[in-house]
Amino acid sequence: MSWRKDIDELRAREAMAEEMGGGERVARQKSLGKLTVRERVDALLDPGSLHEIGKIAGEARYDADGALESFRASNFVVGRGRVAGRPVMVQADDFTVRGGAADAAIWQKMVLAEQMANEYRMPLIRLVDGTGGGGSVKMLEKDPRTYIPATPGWEWVVANLSTVPVVALALGPCAGLGAGRVAASHYSVMVRGMSQVFVAGPPVAKAIGEDVDKEQLGGAEINGKNGTVDDIVDSEAAAFEAARRFLSYLPASIDDLPQRAPPRDRPDRREDFLVDLIPRDRMVPYKMRRILEATLDQGSFFEIGRQWGRPIITGFARIDGYPVAVLAGDPMFLGGAWTADACRKIIRFVDTAQTFHMPVVHFVDCPGFAVGVKHERAGIVRLGVQAMAAIYQARVPWCAIVVRKAYGLAGSAMSNPSRAKYRYCWPSGDWGSLPMEGGIEAAFKRDIETAADPEAFLQSVRARMEAMRSPFRTAEAFYAEEIIDPRDTRPLLVEWAHLAQRTLARGPSTFGMRP
Repeated sequence: MSWRKDIDELRAREAMAEEMGGGERVARQKSLGKLTVRERVDALLDPGSLHEIGKIAGEARYDADGALESFRASNFVVGRGRVAGRPVMVQADDFTVRGGAADAAIWQKMVLAEQMANEYRMPLIRLVDGTGGGGSVKMLEKDPRTYIPATPGWEWVVANLSTVPVVALALGPCAGLGAGRVAASHYSVMVRGMSQVFVAGPPVAKAIGEDVDKEQLGGAEINGKNGTVDDIVDSEAAAFEAARRFLSYLPASIDDLPQRAPPRDRPDRREDFLVDLIPRDRMVPYKMRRILEATLDQGSFFEIGRQWGRPIITGFARIDGYPVAVLAGDPMFLGGAWTADACRKIIRFVDTAQTFHMPVVHFVDCPGFAVGVKHERAGIVRLGVQAMAAIYQARVPWCAIVVRKAYGLAGSAMSNPSRAKYRYCWPSGDWGSLPMEGGIEAAFKRDIETAADPEAFLQSVRARMEAMRSPFRTAEAFYAEEIIDPRDTRPLLVEWAHLAQRTLARGPSTFGMRP
C-alpha cells in the first residue's frame, strides 16, 4: 500500500527535467559562455531558496504498456525564491530546448508566474533567452493549421506594471514575445555580445531586404541607445547583481513602502568643492554626477538608462538610508536640453517612482526643450508636454534643487507648482522664460540698429540685464523661496527625506504605469 514507487518515479522525472535539452545542447550553451537555465536561477536567488513549480511539466513518450520511455521538460522554468531574504517570483527560458520556442513551452507556466507575482505581491524577475513563447513554423508539423494570434496572460503582464516591481534580463537572443517580455518591465538589462532584442530575427529581416546579423539587428548598443533596455552589462553575473540592486530600492509591491537601509553616511556632510563646481561662464558645462555623489548617500546612486535620453540622468539612491528617485539635468550633453528621448525617459522614470511611492529629488539644470529641425521631427512638442504631465500627475514627495538653468516650459517642469514648493536654489541659478543670450538682440533690435554706437548700446543693455538676472532679485519677490550655500544641500535633503516619510501612502497610484 506504500506510495514509495510513485515517489521514486517523481524523482526520476525530476532528474530527467534537469537534463534540459540533453548533453549536446547543454554543451553548446556552455560553449557560448552562457549558464544553463537552472544555473542562472541559482546564481540570481539566495542560495537554496528556489521552490520550482511545474518542474515535471513537458512532453513524455510511453511504450505500448504505458511505461515512460522518454521525457523532455518544458523550456520554461518558474518558481518562487528569495532575493536578499525577500520573496520573489522568477521565470526563466531554457534555450537548450528548441531555442526557447513556443512549441516546447507550456504557456500556462508563464501565466501562473505573472498571476502569482501579482496576487501574492512579489517582485517578478524574468530571465529571457529565446522567443519565450513566440511562434515557430515547426509548430505546423504538429498542428497543421494556422491560428489567429493571441497572447495568453498578457493582461497580467500589464497589471504587474502597476502592482509589483518587474525586472527583465535579456540573456540571449530575444524575439517576438521574448522581446516583449523584456520591454514590459520596470528595469531591463542586456549582456553585451550575448543578448539581442528584436521583433523578429535576421532570417525575417532578410525577407524584407535587410541582410544583417543578430548584433546589427538588435544588439545591446542599439537597444541601450534607443531606450528599449535600461542597462548594458558585460556578464550574466553583472546582470544578476544589477537586478538584485534595483530591487533593493523598491518595495515588494504597491501595498508596501520602500524600506530604509541602515545609514552609512553622515547626514551633516558638507563638501567644500561644491562652492566652486559651477563655472561662472554659463556656457561651460560641469559634471552633474559629482553633485549627486556629494549630496546623496555615498556610493548609493544606482543610475538607470545611462545610454539613452542623455540630457537627463535618472536613477535610485538613498538619503540617510531612505530610498529616493533621482532626476538630474546633464549639461555635458546638449547643455541639458530636453530631447524627445529625454522626455520619454522622464515619463517612464517618474511613473515608476509614483507607482512605488518613491520620493523624487530633482537636480535642475535645464535650458529648455531641444531646438531645431531634428528635434521637431522627433516629436519634441508632444513628448515634452507628456513629460510635463507625468511630473504634474506625480503625488509623491518632490524636492527640487535648482543648480543652474531653468528656462521655458521644460524648465518650469522642475516640479508641480500647484503643490507646496519644496525647493532650494543655488547662487548659480539662472532662469526665465527664455535665455537672455540672443533674446536681448531680438528685443532691442530696432534700438541697436538706430544707436549711434550699436555695440556700445548693446553692451550697456547686457550689463543692465545681467544685474536683473541675479537670483537674489528673484528671492526678493519670493519667486525663489531659498537661496542656499551649495554645501548645505545634503543636510537639507536629509531633513526633506525624513519629512517625506510622513506623507507616503500605500496602495495603487491614481494612474497606471505605462510600458
